Amino acid sequence: MSSKNMRRLALLLAVFTLGSIRVIAQDAPSVAEAARRSRQQKQDAAKPAQVIDNDVIPPSPLAAAPAADANAAAPAATGTPADAAAKKADGAKDGDDESKKAEIETLKKEIAAQKEKITLQQRDLALAQDSFLSNADHEHDKAGKEKLDGMQSDITQAQSELTLLEAKLAAIAPPSDATAPAAPAPPEPAKP
Repeated sequence: MSSKNMRRLALLLAVFTLGSIRVIAQDAPSVAEAARRSRQQKQDAAKPAQVIDNDVIPPSPLAAAPAADANAAAPAATGTPADAAAKKADGAKDGDDESKKAEIETLKKEIAAQKEKITLQQRDLALAQDSFLSNADHEHDKAGKEKLDGMQSDITQAQSELTLLEAKLAAIAPPSDATAPAAPAPPEPAKP
């Protein structure tokens, strides 16, 4: 082969190579597009999913309504107006007692839930403290200290809410009913 043919072949090969690189480059996404896609994925991942639990769902008002309706309908079935008035007053008193009992039970459940919440927060605080103190440079860890302080203030707030619930129960309930169900005692953390 002559040198002219070699040059033509090399030139032809170079043209085909550059053409194929451009086609490949056009198919690949640009850096800006990749950055946009990455930002969008981070935003989608940052949105927490809504968790539905007993704290989010309001209690049903229909649970106490059928008992009150049954007590109110019974006096209307009697024969004399005097008997009806007396039974209506008894029915109202029974309805008040039923609603009071329902409110006491609700308060007892709220107190038990609040005690459990406090217990879990205290355990979480203990774990966070252990993690914080295991850091060799924990004296300079301002964010860790602020996190612990925030957790402690959350526990204090939850305890004050518990005190308010217990005071409300004591005001409503007779002394025999004022005792709330005891939450299970948390196990003592193992000391190394």
